[in-house]
This record gives sequence, structure tokens and C-alpha cells, in this order.
Amino acid sequence: MDVSIVIPMLNEEESLQELVERIHTQVTAMNLNHEIIFVDDGSTDHSFETLLRLKDTYPAIKVIRFRRNFGKSAALCVGFEKAVGTYVITMDADLQDDPAEIPNLIAELEKGLDLVSGWKKKRHDPISKTVPSKLFNWTTQKLTGIKIHDFNCGLKAYRSEVIKSIPVYGELHRYLPVLAHWQGFKVGEIVVKHHERKFGVSKFGVRRFFSGFFDLLTVLFITRYRQKPLHLFGFFGLVFGFAGIGILTYLSVLWFQGIGIGHRPLLFLGVLLVIVGAQSFSLGLIGEMITNTRTRSNKYTIREIIE
Repeated sequence: MDVSIVIPMLNEEESLQELVERIHTQVTAMNLNHEIIFVDDGSTDHSFETLLRLKDTYPAIKVIRFRRNFGKSAALCVGFEKAVGTYVITMDADLQDDPAEIPNLIAELEKGLDLVSGWKKKRHDPISKTVPSKLFNWTTQKLTGIKIHDFNCGLKAYRSEVIKSIPVYGELHRYLPVLAHWQGFKVGEIVVKHHERKFGVSKFGVRRFFSGFFDLLTVLFITRYRQKPLHLFGFFGLVFGFAGIGILTYLSVLWFQGIGIGHRPLLFLGVLLVIVGAQSFSLGLIGEMITNTRTRSNKYTIREIIE
């Protein structure tokens, strides 16, 4: 199989006919052996029935149907598990992602990249989506160090070994380039066309930006401190601990000078900081013990083995 196209969807029955036709046109022109994997994430309209009808004409279609809505990350996770193509392309089902970009994405993979992310440089979305998205992308870029302009773009291309090596859960689909980069894969981006939504309404609201922030913290932790939790918790433990010890030392000097300290709020703060510091440092040590017992060699991506 040359390419697998994974498409999460939720209530997009009006877009499916045109989407499949446009994908078929592109992959046929490139003479690619392909599969189109739709993951129905709990649609309540006639999306599933529409896909069954389209499958009669386009046998490359495969459909995975969830019992309820689990979210985009869950849909991608299952789609990745089923994909067998050398290259895997993801896109949204609302026709805002252009299938005409498929040849450009594959061309970048063939140049040596392992993951290619689309950049919707010119977006056709309301300002209520574009402004928060720019803020989100800027924050993610600065905190992760990954020079990508559009982490939210659903149009991406992967080598198969990438999707088999990175976890996708929660809302981590936004951070797949970050996770891939951390694993040592080559990540890049290209400018892609973005179209106005023709049918239906967006399935994402303000809530996704709050979820994205919490997941950003998760990504920062698992990419930087997953194998060395003491470096994070130990750092805060030392900061709090030394601050508390400093405060208590200062109060001890005052006490030896005959100045009462028993009712000073600073005394309680010093004791609290020492306790929090000790707890944080202990948490880091426990994390190190867990990491040491669970670490296996298959957690690391290996480019090649020469024997």
C-alpha cells in the first residue's frame, strides 16, 4: 500500500461525496495504491450511510464507526492503527483541507522529511478562531522550540514509522509534530490551501483552547522529563526547600537574639516551604524509580541496525 488517508469525521454527510471524488482524482493521477480510512466519531446524521453508499463506487474506502463521540485524537489513534500505507496523510472531512495538496505533501516526504505539517497561511475562518489560534501556535512554538506556524492544521503527512512510534490520546493530535521531533524524526511544514466551510458548522469551540493548554503542559513534561522526572520535581523541591531553610535560618538568628518568632507568619511560610520542597523532591525520586523499572529498549526509535 503506497498511501493511507485517515479522515476523522463528525456529522459531515454533505461533504463526503465531493471529498472522496477529489481524493480519488489526486491519487489516481499519481497512480498510487491507496486506502481511505474514515473514522466516524459518533456521527448522528447520515454520514455512515453515505460512506457505505460511496464504498460501492470507491472500494478503497474503509469505515471505522465509534459508538459515541470520543474526540479527534481517539479517531486518529484508531485510524493510525489500521493504516498500512508507506505514507499516511490526515485531513479533515469538512472540505476546508484541499486534497490537491496530497502530491505536495508526499513530495516533501520523498525529499527526506518524516512528518510534514500543513500551514494554513491564509485562513478562511472567523476572527473568533484565527486570533486564538495564532496565540496558541505562538505559545506552542516558543515553549517547544518547534518552528511550525500551524499546529492545529489537520492536513499532515507521515511516514508509517512515525505514527507507530508516537502516542495519540487526550487532545495530543495538535502536538504530533512536537512528539515526533522529540523521537528524533525530521519535521517540516509547507503552505497549504485553506477553503471556507461549505456545509455544516465547526465542531470545535472555545473549550478546545483550554484543553490545548493543558495538553501542552503534558507534552512538555513527557518530552522533556518523562525519563528524568527528578530533574523537574527535584528542581522545584530544591527551590522551595532552600527558600524555606533560608527563612528558618533568618528566624533562628532573631530567636537567638531574644526576638519572639512564634506568632510570625514568616515562620509558618518557612515550615511550609520546607515540607513542600521535601515532598516535591520525594515525588521526583519516586518517579525515577518508576521510570527505572518500566523503561525498555523498545521505547526508543531506532533508525537502523547493522550487524
